[in-house]
Amino acid sequence: MPSVHCNRIKIIGSLVAFLVALLPSSPVFSQDQGLHNSTKVFSAPADLSWMDWDDPDELERTWRAAIVRVPVENGQSKQVTTDDLREQKSGVERKLPTIVYLHGCSGIWPGTHRRIKFLSENGYLVIAPASLARETYPRSCNVETREGDLFRGTLVLRRNDAGYAIEMARKLPIVDGNNIVLMGFSEGAVATVSFEAQNEQQRVKARVAEGWTCHTPFSEARGVNAPQSEPVLTLVGAQDPWYQNKWTEGDCSKFLNSQNGSRSIVYSDGDLAGKHGLLEFERAQRDVLNFLDENLDF
Repeated sequence: MPSVHCNRIKIIGSLVAFLVALLPSSPVFSQDQGLHNSTKVFSAPADLSWMDWDDPDELERTWRAAIVRVPVENGQSKQVTTDDLREQKSGVERKLPTIVYLHGCSGIWPGTHRRIKFLSENGYLVIAPASLARETYPRSCNVETREGDLFRGTLVLRRNDAGYAIEMARKLPIVDGNNIVLMGFSEGAVATVSFEAQNEQQRVKARVAEGWTCHTPFSEARGVNAPQSEPVLTLVGAQDPWYQNKWTEGDCSKFLNSQNGSRSIVYSDGDLAGKHGLLEFERAQRDVLNFLDENLDF
C-alpha cells in the first residue's frame, strides 16, 4: 500500500508540474493582478478627494501598469511595457499607428487581451492604460448582476486616464502622432465618446466605441463630445442585455456627424444582436478595421 500511495503522489506531482509548464512565461497574469474587479481592493467613494481626480502619481500608475502590444513580423505581436516603449526596447524601430484602448468597468480581463492582440496583429501599437491601478478607486460596476454607475465619478477618472495616456503616447518615438486612435469597450466606450481633449496634445485622429448607446439619464455621459475633426465609430447589439431599458436603449446615431465619416453600427441579426462584447466576432472586427483604414493615413 505505501508504494501505491507514493506512486499516486508522484503522478499528481507530475501532473501539477505539467500544468504549470503550460502557463505562459509572459507577465500577463502577474501584471493583471489587482487590475480586475475580482482582485482589486476598492476604495470607499468617500475616500476619493478632488485631488485624486488628476493626481500626477495616480495618472502615472495607470500608465505604468498599461497593457501594451506591438506588431511584429508575419502578422504576429508581442506584449511589452510602457517602460520598454520609453526606453526603445520594443524591438520595433518604425513609427506605428497607435490605439489608446480603454478597458471596461471590470478592468483587465481575458477579453481585453484578445482585443489588444487582434488590433496589434493588424498593425497597430496598442496601449491600454489600467485605471484600476489607481490606489484610490471606488468600484463602478457589478458585471454578474449587470449593475453599472455604482460610482458616477468613475467616468471623470477614466477620461483623465485617457487624456494622460494620449499625451504620454505622443512623446514616444515609436508612436505616429498623426495617427492616434481612442478606443474603448463598455464603460471604456462611454469614456471614449464623452472624452474631451484638454489640450492639443490630447487630440486623436478617430474614435471607436464598442458596446455603448450614448443614451443615459446622466448628462456627463450622454452623447458624443468628439470635434468635427475626429470621426467616431460606435458598435452596439440591438438586444445588448445591458441596455434593454428606457434610459439606455438605442444607439449613437443621433449624436454623430455623418459628414465626417462617423458611423453607428447596430447589429440587429445573428449572434451579434444579443451580445455586449462584439469584437469577439469577425464581422465586428472587420467593421473596425475598415473604419480605421478609411480614416487613418499610414
